[in-house]
Amino acid sequence: MEFKLIGADCSNGMKIIKNLYKVEREVEVPINIEKISAKEKEKYGIKVIPTLIFDDQVLASGNVISDRELKNFIKQTLEA
Repeated sequence: MEFKLIGADCSNGMKIIKNLYKVEREVEVPINIEKISAKEKEKYGIKVIPTLIFDDQVLASGNVISDRELKNFIKQTLEA
């Protein structure tokens, strides 16, 4: 699964990375995170960081998405 994380270099971005790796171990699905600097947010049309994107869909913006929410999203995506 390919995720983009804009603002990976901020403290909340690092928390999202931690949650993604935790979920990766739990659901045993390889996750790749493209870490994008907060300086490039305008390029993506993002106003707040951190922003987590999957398949050009914004999953979370301006907050830390929980590991439970990530796990549910990944399971739903795999079932579809």
